Amino acid sequence: MLIALCSVKGSPGVTTLAVALAMTWPHAECMRRLVAEVDPSGGDLAMRFGLPAAPGLVSLAAAARRTRDPAVVWDHTQALPGGARALVAPPGGTHARAALSTLATAPDGPLLPVVARDEGVVVFADCGRVDPGSPAEAIARCADALVLVIGSQGDDLAHAAARLGELARWTPRPGLLLTGDGYPTVDVERELGVPAIGRLPHDPAAAATLTGHRPPSARRRGDNGGLARHAAALARTLAEPATPIASPPATIPPGVPGVPAQQVRRPGGVLISPPGLGPHPASAPPPQVRDPRHNGHQPSSAGKEQRA
Repeated sequence: MLIALCSVKGSPGVTTLAVALAMTWPHAECMRRLVAEVDPSGGDLAMRFGLPAAPGLVSLAAAARRTRDPAVVWDHTQALPGGARALVAPPGGTHARAALSTLATAPDGPLLPVVARDEGVVVFADCGRVDPGSPAEAIARCADALVLVIGSQGDDLAHAAARLGELARWTPRPGLLLTGDGYPTVDVERELGVPAIGRLPHDPAAAATLTGHRPPSARRRGDNGGLARHAAALARTLAEPATPIASPPATIPPGVPGVPAQQVRRPGGVLISPPGLGPHPASAPPPQVRDPRHNGHQPSSAGKEQRA
């Protein structure tokens, strides 16, 4: 199974999530789990866990010129805590992008998706920020599931709305995952017109532990976001077989100028979601994504998501 994890803006915790999923994956003792850093801007795992720079993505790219045996991927991985393996990328974007481009443009396709087809194997591809033209796109398009990780502030939602329809077409099983504090989940779903598969809380101590850092020396009372618990719940959801996707209706209304495809409505108030997310009813057109600081009044404290 290949799970692609990506973002469209900033650093909302894609690498941390990839490691968390690998550590909390159901029946992990029976699975070969691989966290693959295929972020063209470079990797963080080697630095975070004190691993050498090689073997890793660069050495795999060199080996892939000599052989197309998928098993060679495992020869270029290193051990992570908890029994998972890591394909580490160099910290510099120049070398990471060059290696990734070599792997992604191979005549018979990237090796990672082939490895992920083996029974008992799950690959978590950390694609980082998928800007247009990213060499990680070739791998993400082969994924069994794609998780778009976004923050829940106004600017995060604006960037997500601009790319959501495009990314949802990359895979038959796309999902939207929210992180941190910001707009309530129900408001984000209404604004973007698609349901979220979950929300990861702000939990610095757990994030530090999962990524090889020392946890903060003191934690504010009651500030236990339960990142590992939420990651485990998400892992169980992703590990389940995908539900069949209903065939689209024969007649699809034309696009509306200036309105993203996922916000076009069919008669009866049903919203057409990107492929794989499925339609859901809505009683009124979603408002444009906006920052409450500019709507003429101050937002109430109830308008923000509370930490778990």
